[in-house]
Amino acid sequence: MPQYLIYFNQQWVGDHSAEWFAERGPLAEAAVEEIKAAGAYVFAGGLEQDTPIFSADATSGTVLFTDGPYVETKEHLGGMTIVNVPDDETARMWAGKLAVACGWPQEVRRIV
Repeated sequence: MPQYLIYFNQQWVGDHSAEWFAERGPLAEAAVEEIKAAGAYVFAGGLEQDTPIFSADATSGTVLFTDGPYVETKEHLGGMTIVNVPDDETARMWAGKLAVACGWPQEVRRIV
């Protein structure tokens, strides 16, 4: 059965009050619990925003570790869910439930 990555970029979240986020948390947790109950859950998690970021690059033949993101970009990954489902339509359904629960867009890609 194929696996799908459902994810969002942090910039898609937008600016909201602490109360708004507090209301969304239980909705997102409920959506993940629904995925688990359906037997489609592989992994889910959000990325820490205020922790060290580092990169490992071995393209020169020697591993070089650097602090901070590898590339300068305005968008960065905010969180992800991996589901194990039979088809694109089922992956779409879970992405839709997560988008409603979180209150921001989700993107879906099949994992190869």
